[in-house]
Amino acid sequence: MDSNRLTAVVSHALELTGKLERDAAYQHFVDSARALTGAKFAALAVLDSHGETMEFVQSGMDPLAAALLGRPPRGHGVFDDTPAHGWLIVNDLATYANRYGFPPGHPIMDNYLGVAVSVKEQIWGRLYLTDKPGGFTDDDGAQMEILARAAAIAAQNSQMFARSQNRARWLTASQNIVASLLEGSDEDEALQVIVHEMRIAAQADVAIMVLPSIQNTWVSEVVDGEGSESLVGIRFPYTGRAMTVVNEQAGLVVDSMQRLRTVRVAQLRNFGPALYAPLASKSAGTGVIILLRNISGVEFNLHDLAMAENAAKQAAIALELAEARLNEELASELDERSRIGRDLHDLAIQQLFASGMHITAVKEDLAAKGYAEEVSAALDQAISSIDESVRQIRVIVQSLRDDSASVALVERLQQETKVALQVLGFAPSLIISWNGEVTSAEDTFVLIDDAVGADISDDVVAVVREGLSNAARHAHASSVAVRLSVDPTHVSVEVIDDGRGVTQSFGRRSGLSNLAARARRHRGSFTISSTDETSGTRVCWEAPLI
Repeated sequence: MDSNRLTAVVSHALELTGKLERDAAYQHFVDSARALTGAKFAALAVLDSHGETMEFVQSGMDPLAAALLGRPPRGHGVFDDTPAHGWLIVNDLATYANRYGFPPGHPIMDNYLGVAVSVKEQIWGRLYLTDKPGGFTDDDGAQMEILARAAAIAAQNSQMFARSQNRARWLTASQNIVASLLEGSDEDEALQVIVHEMRIAAQADVAIMVLPSIQNTWVSEVVDGEGSESLVGIRFPYTGRAMTVVNEQAGLVVDSMQRLRTVRVAQLRNFGPALYAPLASKSAGTGVIILLRNISGVEFNLHDLAMAENAAKQAAIALELAEARLNEELASELDERSRIGRDLHDLAIQQLFASGMHITAVKEDLAAKGYAEEVSAALDQAISSIDESVRQIRVIVQSLRDDSASVALVERLQQETKVALQVLGFAPSLIISWNGEVTSAEDTFVLIDDAVGADISDDVVAVVREGLSNAARHAHASSVAVRLSVDPTHVSVEVIDDGRGVTQSFGRRSGLSNLAARARRHRGSFTISSTDETSGTRVCWEAPLI
């Protein structure tokens, strides 16, 4: 190799090692290779853990022609013959035994030069050069070997740079998650924030949060990403990878969902790389977050996994803190309401009552002395005003004791399920139906509230509260479902668990008798039965609305 060619390759190599941004470094590598050798085409194939082409960067080919290829070379045939050290030159591809490996529609190539790019003794990628006028020489091979070593350094530099950017994204995601939770977001909004922020930080195409549901099942409850709506409600088998992550509280990385021999959730076959991160709380798995990239996406690495696990752990802690803060605020509010109610009852009502008694005595004394009837009428009006004030204060005291009396039925049931989470250890599911169709529309909730009315709403809430209480204390259930079904003429509510059954699970007969009495008062019915022959309990309360 003459001094001019050596100087040129060293210059390109030095410039290449200074590139930190991955895409820019890759493109500079192939552009430099083509310029130094005089080849018509140059390409870099970055390999995955299986030696297949994961990324493909080309130089010299028209973008439209490149798009028509559909897929890059996969590393077979002449490409696979490229040695780990040195280079491969084939100046007559037409007669080469392993000339295959080009994808369908690829232009016919006359000659070929291949050089491996090794990072830490592992083949990280391959440089392909084709169609040099007059053919390739060993000087070309030596030049490309030097450039490939510079590309290996650039690849490591870009990986470290990408890792620092990755860490910064995850730090931002964790801060956004914690800030959102501590600002008072409700549970649904908080879970959506967690999934969205983790997807953005991981540069994933889709993110799924899998949470426990009824009948000991695990379901994809929250999703994020374009086209992810179809993934909501998918049931994950208890023996699958997601449940392994939940049980072992250790995440895992999958290089490609398409390469797996067994995928129990068929929808995941549509994706490539995947990362599973446990959402753990109090030394127990409470869920799993699955980050997915499209089929052509770059594989997740162990650094991605560590960052995702840390973010998921912080999210779980933040959820606990937000829940504890909400409970503390609720308890403080209830205490304050109780204090105000006691003060109104013990002070205001008693003083008004004493004033009314005093006015009554004065009225009787004046009547005995023969004063005019106008004075007596004025005193009667004062007594009536005092009685009305006492009545209004009693109403205020009652509303302070039961603030939910003016809240819509569905919202009250949602609150009951949130309260039950504290004692059950998991969230009961709540299914609302209007005219036979499951709904989550706020407008429909208004129709339900109008149809049921305040009186029956109180009884429905009492049924749910009693059913959840018994499931928590006696049934030893792992899942509970609350189902409210309403139409203009009828309301029914069911509390279904998978616990030890009706005989053992219900010890508070007084509470159940109270629910039965509530049903009779509305000409309805109340039943308790087993969900099957051995376990599970169904509490059903029904009442007509007309």
